[in-house]
Amino acid sequence: MVDSSGYFAAADFAPVARRMGAADLPDIVIRTFEHYYNQLAAGQTGLIPEADIRPVASLPGMADITAEHAKIGAKALPHSILLKLNGGLGTGMGLAKAKSLLTVKEGHTFLDIIAQQASLGGIPLVLMNSFSTRDDTLEALKKYPTLGQQIPLDFLQHKVPKLTATDLSPADWPADEELTWCPPGHGDIYTALITSGMLDQLLAAGYRTAFVSNSDNLGAVMDPAILGYFVGEDLPFLMEVADRAEADKKGGHLAQNPQGQLLLRESAQCPSQDSDQFQDITRHRFFNTNNLWLNLPVLRELLDRQDGILGLPMIRNTKTVDPRDKNSTSVFQLETAMGSAIEVFAGAGALRIDKSRFAPIKKTNDLLDVRSDNYILTDDFQVRANPERQLERVVIDLDPGFYGFVDQLEERFPHGAPSLLACERLTVQGDIHFGRDVVLSGVVEMRNEGATPLNVPNGAHITGSWVG
Repeated sequence: MVDSSGYFAAADFAPVARRMGAADLPDIVIRTFEHYYNQLAAGQTGLIPEADIRPVASLPGMADITAEHAKIGAKALPHSILLKLNGGLGTGMGLAKAKSLLTVKEGHTFLDIIAQQASLGGIPLVLMNSFSTRDDTLEALKKYPTLGQQIPLDFLQHKVPKLTATDLSPADWPADEELTWCPPGHGDIYTALITSGMLDQLLAAGYRTAFVSNSDNLGAVMDPAILGYFVGEDLPFLMEVADRAEADKKGGHLAQNPQGQLLLRESAQCPSQDSDQFQDITRHRFFNTNNLWLNLPVLRELLDRQDGILGLPMIRNTKTVDPRDKNSTSVFQLETAMGSAIEVFAGAGALRIDKSRFAPIKKTNDLLDVRSDNYILTDDFQVRANPERQLERVVIDLDPGFYGFVDQLEERFPHGAPSLLACERLTVQGDIHFGRDVVLSGVVEMRNEGATPLNVPNGAHITGSWVG
């Protein structure tokens, strides 16, 4: 049981180790999890108080990248890989398959676009898959036979036990044993690179740099100029960050410790009393885009020196063992964030980028936007803002009850997205089905307050309020 200080006096890792061993998890995974288990048992929460950190006032940006950096990047490109996090199922948008297999632009999926970028650039593509995404993903990549010839196409993320919140024993849930396991966060990438043998294969093949990003971020393309900055400045680790806006205030931010070492603080690591300062975008100005650059030889040396355990900051999440049953056993899920490695690499840097390199598709609102004429797919398979658009990015607010899942969106937009090139804001409330060649411009608010679906006719041009 836990005492008043938060210390779990009777906590015993042995049953957890047995559970993990029975699941054939590698020794390094078990030892890494024990590292965080011991912190939790000692009463640590993983919280980072405002008093322990300092804001970051300024950072180098794209203007600091020189022509010489670009030359260095061109030379370094043959020794670099594109590494995509591909473990998500897209359940938030109603998907039951890898999110990267969702059609996003002109009939192409995220994975198609990524694979084409890698093929055209002659860059090896490596995915960190989960058990849930691996089979479908590898099957989809068979149409790109030039990929995976030198380096395997993927490696697997691990799983770790959920811990009973009362005594830190491995959670038990006979109704569904799989619910007693959880992913350890994308910070597991460093451990998985070792256990899969991928890191050693990359080094043996002469690769020195990995550009890492999420598979749903269409802005995260291999940029030789940034690569040249990373290599030319001899950095061990580089995080691409962007300016925080109001929409970003609840997400993680960059900070530094009193000694000046950069660090990442996620919302789950912020004490409740510091929430106002956490969300103050004038104080903490930069957020992590999860576009990271890794010096692979330095990573290998650091892991060797620390016996395979990087020691990333712990994130403790309190959940129920069955997330759909709020009365089920309360558990802790221990995670780490990939970007938090910025504080374990001495001399790690951050680069302020334009938000065009951060364009994740998290909701159907985003999906409708990128499928519209606001974006174009270039010949080199980059999704870019349409240069004909003169306005700031459109704000889209679709009724989640009718458009929140991809199948709902596609049922109501059977002919694809309307033209949004001249649209400043789109709000849709209620069940509305859109015809072919619809054009929306200015500030558009559409409402159906009845139970019967309303239809927007083919070729309609709408601006202002539209109430069926």
